[in-house]
Amino acid sequence: VRNHREVHVVMGNEACDLDSTISALAMAYFLAKVRGACWSGDKRWLGGHLIGCRVPPVPQSSPAPKAAFIPVLNIPRADFALRTETTFLLREQGIPTTSLIFRDEIDLGELHSTGLLALTLVDHHVLPGADAALEDAVVEILDHRPLERDHPGCRVTVEPVGSCATLVTERIAQGPPGVLDRLTAALLHGTILLDCVNLSPAAGKATPRDVACVSLLEARFPELPARDAVFEALQAAKFDVSGLTTEQMLRKDLKALAGDEVHLAISSIYVDME
Repeated sequence: VRNHREVHVVMGNEACDLDSTISALAMAYFLAKVRGACWSGDKRWLGGHLIGCRVPPVPQSSPAPKAAFIPVLNIPRADFALRTETTFLLREQGIPTTSLIFRDEIDLGELHSTGLLALTLVDHHVLPGADAALEDAVVEILDHRPLERDHPGCRVTVEPVGSCATLVTERIAQGPPGVLDRLTAALLHGTILLDCVNLSPAAGKATPRDVACVSLLEARFPELPARDAVFEALQAAKFDVSGLTTEQMLRKDLKALAGDEVHLAISSIYVDME
């Protein structure tokens, strides 16, 4: 980080579901490619060896890169195992979890206080109260939820589509040719299909833009697996708790309510009814 004049973080929401995760990874990769920043390690990892924001040193004879683009998953690393559909998709695509950066591994407040932080938000556009101090570091927003308030001085893309990954796909498709590779396409393709219930009209989630983006990805990479196979595998992974401990199963779909005198937590456990 010391070798960069800016640390540009791309971060999804606190739920850190598949859409938030893949949108952050793909958008950070895209920004790094089109703005000339270098990823360390193999680009297939969408972050290479950028762990805990430790950037390999730049030779003294080379000027410092303008920015390091870093996707940050907005949960502690210990909670990542609970996102079973996300861990499944990344594992299927050969992306190791060691190449990911989690919220408890990077101090955004310190980066902001030193003037290094720029922040792009994906799959949300309102920071929680605990992150309110980071508000003026936000430079761009991509979200598919209704806009709750204005964000002056910030590039905002808020569109009513089924998946934020659709907006990221559109952004990449509008960029320089060659940036969209097969790995990024496979991640975006699976995410849109899961978010939009396999583009089922009956589900009412997919918009024409979601459908168009899935078709675009399939046209560019005909070797992508069939839609039904992708959706069914991700849907099964979403409810697969076979690799979780009892504590993790209780926390996977935990809902918490808090009042003046009562704190209530409700857990759901997935079981086969057959």
